[in-house]
Amino acid sequence: MSLDDIDLRLLRTLQRRGRISNAELSEAVHLSPSACHRRVGRLEKEGYIRDTVALLDARKMGLPSTVFVEITLAAQADDVLEAFEKAVARVPHVLECHLMAGSADYILKIVAADTEDYARIHRQYLTRLPGVAQMQSAFALRTVFKTTALPV
Repeated sequence: MSLDDIDLRLLRTLQRRGRISNAELSEAVHLSPSACHRRVGRLEKEGYIRDTVALLDARKMGLPSTVFVEITLAAQADDVLEAFEKAVARVPHVLECHLMAGSADYILKIVAADTEDYARIHRQYLTRLPGVAQMQSAFALRTVFKTTALPV
């Protein structure tokens, strides 16, 4: 299915204001409430809208430190990749895990309270991940820009 201009306006609005009421949304995109509701339902059914979530403030939740971890595996066999991916998905504080092209096999985005908390996460979880040959961590000093909104 292709998205028309109204679908794109709906998606742009919902990405930035996920708790908007259907009445407010229909007004924002210049569509009747019933047509708006049908379109949002279709966008959800077809997978364009995956989930509706609350975005928490990491600082207020006591997790102000962001750490990016580059991981190189000992081998590239499918079973090694699969074992690593299953294990890393269970690690608390890992927000994202990306299979990479380049010098690292994976990059993780981790949140922690501070360096001591990250050391604990590293010791308890990261060092126990299967197939890891090398790991390099980098602490973000400051988040300059962050969004969850895709360019639509």
